[in-house]
Amino acid sequence: MDKKILIAVDDSENSRAALLYVAGLLGGFPGFRAIILSVVAVPEEGYFHSPEERRLWLDEKTSAISRMLERYREILIQAGFPEAKVKTELAVASGVPVSSVILEKQEQFDACTLVVGRRGISKSEEFLFGSVSSRLIHQAGRCAVWVIEPVCKTDSLSKKNKNLI
Repeated sequence: MDKKILIAVDDSENSRAALLYVAGLLGGFPGFRAIILSVVAVPEEGYFHSPEERRLWLDEKTSAISRMLERYREILIQAGFPEAKVKTELAVASGVPVSSVILEKQEQFDACTLVVGRRGISKSEEFLFGSVSSRLIHQAGRCAVWVIEPVCKTDSLSKKNKNLI
């Protein structure tokens, strides 16, 4: 039975570094399935002038994220993951923390490992605003959590996959 790796991404360089890390570390090895997840955090209703504006924003955002997820899927396939073993998932979070949605998906897919990029915020920003990776580390159950530092994008694993970028 394959081990399932859930890679939670957004459009940041740190997320890309996390994906490239997994591609370099596990690409080509048998026994793994990858699920690439992105969560669209919808602003509160008061943020938009009308329901139509909210719908247009959400359509635009989900379309852009879907394209990104497909690019990330291709990176893993080019790194050696079998095409049938790479799945993408887009979730919408409205009124709930992104970390909660990620943890729900981790349980839903029964992923043994959860991979995220570190956002690179200061300790004071983390204290004031919270950190998705910090919440995942403290709240994840029955799975390993890999938090990939931004510097990983220049390490040897990523250099090996630079042709995938």
